[in-house]
Amino acid sequence: MKKQLTLLALTLACLHSSQAGDLSNLATLNAAEFRAVSEDLGSALSYKALLPTEGQGITGFDLGVAVTSSDMSHSSGALNKAGAGLTSSALQTVRLHAHKGLPLGFDIGGFVASVPGLDATLSGAELRYALLGGNVALPAVGVRGAYTRLSGSEQLSLSTRSLDISVSKGFAMFTPYAGVGRVWVDSEAHVGGLGSVSPSLGKVYAGANLGLGLMNLAFEVDKTGEATTWGLKLGLRW
Repeated sequence: MKKQLTLLALTLACLHSSQAGDLSNLATLNAAEFRAVSEDLGSALSYKALLPTEGQGITGFDLGVAVTSSDMSHSSGALNKAGAGLTSSALQTVRLHAHKGLPLGFDIGGFVASVPGLDATLSGAELRYALLGGNVALPAVGVRGAYTRLSGSEQLSLSTRSLDISVSKGFAMFTPYAGVGRVWVDSEAHVGGLGSVSPSLGKVYAGANLGLGLMNLAFEVDKTGEATTWGLKLGLRW
């Protein structure tokens, strides 16, 4: 476990050093470029659970550190024009996640994140409800509502709301999961007369969780709008 944590720490350090930028030139965009940027940022910065559907239970917790990388090729030219720092058209985030089981099939969760390529921070929260708890024969089915908000950018205000339904089924230590949903983006520029846009994006995702005692490793791929995000989380789950 020490080796894995060391590797993750080195990865996080590399992400911070490889991306440096902000959105200080947002006024250089035209309306079409601003909408494309808003759609891709909404996709990359919307809620990514990085955990299976099955509920944690009243005594359960899931704590972890995650990295995500989003392919922003749909708008990478405009993003860099606006002042972002992208690595090969990809935008990375570094996230600290926490999830807690509640009574009656509910779970809550949240995260805080650094977005080096935008010189900004991101935070988010979710409320999840188990439609089916899952057992040896049946999968778990759940519905999730989530919210994220970007902070630290003087020229852009951006937040997302999302709703999705997902399914997962455990097989010993391995639990695959998948889901579909919708993301609503609220993006407002404070410069250049660009105003605000509110795109609505389709969302599909799939992932898997590998449990190794208290430790777990989760991998997820998410396609929201035109951007694809890959995520990896290392943490503790019980």
